[in-house]
Amino acid sequence: MPELPEAETIARTLAPLIRERVICGVMLRNPGSLDGPEPLEAVIGRRIAGTGRRGKLVLIRFAPVAGNAVEGLAVHLRMTGRLFVYAPGEEPGPHTRAVFELSDGNRLFFDDARKFGCLRVLSPRSLASWPFWNTLGPEPLEIGPAAFVAQLAGRRTAIKALLLNQTVIAGIGNIYADESLFRAGIAPQSPASGLSTDRLGALHAALVEVLKESIEACGSSIRDYRTARGDAGAFQNAFRVYGRGGKPCVICGTPLEKGRVAGRTTVWCPHCQRG
Repeated sequence: MPELPEAETIARTLAPLIRERVICGVMLRNPGSLDGPEPLEAVIGRRIAGTGRRGKLVLIRFAPVAGNAVEGLAVHLRMTGRLFVYAPGEEPGPHTRAVFELSDGNRLFFDDARKFGCLRVLSPRSLASWPFWNTLGPEPLEIGPAAFVAQLAGRRTAIKALLLNQTVIAGIGNIYADESLFRAGIAPQSPASGLSTDRLGALHAALVEVLKESIEACGSSIRDYRTARGDAGAFQNAFRVYGRGGKPCVICGTPLEKGRVAGRTTVWCPHCQRG
């Protein structure tokens, strides 16, 4: 599933391809891909002002129109969702779930092989009725060290489980939880309540560092992820623990351990990462 760096990269690479275009028509090829109370047709006629991100969501923002409550479109890519802009006349593929006709003649496709992703038209009514949006935690690249520590301190839950919990911190998944915990020298099973303020502060610094490095590398391509230009990310070439169970630690050479934390496959160094 694309995490924060991948969603950020898609938003950034999509922006120049769709900004200032007007959505002239839509075709919803899989009704199950639309979530929320607003019909997809509500986006027709709206000019795209830009793109953004919230957590793992890609956001397409519309220029405001007096009397029109629709603010934009949220895309949750989940495991196999993709957003690509194609030239005029490009026909939808077998996994194309929605098509947006743009005023320059190009077509924006939402493809999703496994149908886990979704689209949601954003309006005050749609946002008010969306528990996922309303419970999202703070952004890790926006929250300061002190607020980050306060968000985690005293909780008895395993620190990795807290990083994966979107109501605690938004946008973090398995890859960046493992990589950040390794750089901070913290065992993923450690309860947050047992970590000092200094160690939680170190985790915040490591998390910010990892996310920024991954965004710079256009994210991590493990299987399906591609940018809006169709390019693969490169951060997977810098993984220090994720997917490396049994291999030597890049720092101490100890074989990396592999197990499950919060129901997710987890890799850590038993020597460099302490409770």
